[in-house]
Amino acid sequence: MLKRLLVVDDEPNLLQAVAAVLRDERFEIETARSGREALIAVARTLPDLIVSDVRMPGMDGFQLARKLRASTHSALVPIVFLTAKDETEDRVEGFESGVDVYLTKPFEPDELIAVVKSVLSRVERTRSTIARLVGDAEKETVFVRDEALTEVEWRVAETVARGLSNKEIADELSLSVRTIENHVSRILAKKNFTNRVEIARHIFSHQSE
Repeated sequence: MLKRLLVVDDEPNLLQAVAAVLRDERFEIETARSGREALIAVARTLPDLIVSDVRMPGMDGFQLARKLRASTHSALVPIVFLTAKDETEDRVEGFESGVDVYLTKPFEPDELIAVVKSVLSRVERTRSTIARLVGDAEKETVFVRDEALTEVEWRVAETVARGLSNKEIADELSLSVRTIENHVSRILAKKNFTNRVEIARHIFSHQSE
């Protein structure tokens, strides 16, 4: 399955250049010219990774990252920052806002490609590890379903605990991404949770011998 990336930059030439480099590596690319456009794109379809400029008019990269991290829908999406400034305070603010990697312009295309592939590979390893741990646990234990959740919500919660994205859950359960988003939102509201990690912990806590 092709990985879908969102590239955000207010400079058209740089935006297209970065998009072209990543398309050549067989990534599916969507672009946005501002932080606001990026949020709309993310709300429509969750990307596997976001590459964003920092200095943009209106909503800058720092503000965009904070909004993405504050939403349960996009909290776990990896973010790579591209910036013309290589100042310590900018890097600190970037990491504090939830950015995974910080690249300074000008950068080599090979460096960007390597960083993107490395981050995506790390995400896949994390998901695989969670899935393996859940699988091992299921062999030894029985899950007692939380009666506060419907059967479908419980199935969605289990897939969340396995580290799957909303798109992957939708594919596995043969439902739309929007339906999965609605189920996740209802689970969070019913259980008074704030993020997907708490859903995963809740699933693990319902194991019984």
